[in-house]
Amino acid sequence: MSSLYLVDDLDLGAVGVGHRVELAGDEARHAVTVARVRVGERLAIGDGRGRIVRGAVVSTGPRDLALEVDEVLVEERPAPALILVQALAKGDRDELAVQAATELGVDRIVPWSAARSISRWDGPKAAKGRARWASIVREAVKQSIRAWRPEVDEVASTATLADRLHGARMLLLEPTATVALTDLEFDGRDLALVVGPEGGIAPEELARLTAAGAESVRLGASVLRTSTAGPAAIAVISAAIGRW
Repeated sequence: MSSLYLVDDLDLGAVGVGHRVELAGDEARHAVTVARVRVGERLAIGDGRGRIVRGAVVSTGPRDLALEVDEVLVEERPAPALILVQALAKGDRDELAVQAATELGVDRIVPWSAARSISRWDGPKAAKGRARWASIVREAVKQSIRAWRPEVDEVASTATLADRLHGARMLLLEPTATVALTDLEFDGRDLALVVGPEGGIAPEELARLTAAGAESVRLGASVLRTSTAGPAAIAVISAAIGRW
């Protein structure tokens, strides 16, 4: 399978079979000097907005390459959208969740500063943390060869979460819930999966979000880590709504 290189500012809208697409900058440098891509090898170039072109490399330079397109993939934005609301967590557990969720098809990621989050994105750390998650998303998109790159929101507080998710159906992943995720029926609304930190979602947060219309659901009999709950739920829902 061809490797995917992602270019944010590349317009692939008018590109068709037989066209030549040039790749420059860091992505091209990585392809040529790190991956040692050579003329004749197949690559895929995507814009992260639903388009991927594939073809054979026809020329290379130290920081550039060109391929001749022989295949064009155009993918509509998935609907309903799957949104991961991931609580900030210590270590790299929240980052593991972001990576796996991206590979599994999440469409949007909302970092959540929950009451029991040990990690905090205060001041300059908020921009740095968001940039870090966006970088993880980017690499996961390339690894899984996805046509759409998920957006990473600014960090949300519990007070702002319901407004941030306006119009979406909020599902709180809560091990003590009586309703199983597999028992739900879906009505076409966007789905926001809310995952708490290591200590779980605090009772006052459960009450506040439930009052805002959120539903508590459980995944199964076991209690999953914050790094695995979201990706597991995305897999279950993807099968239920026909994505898989």
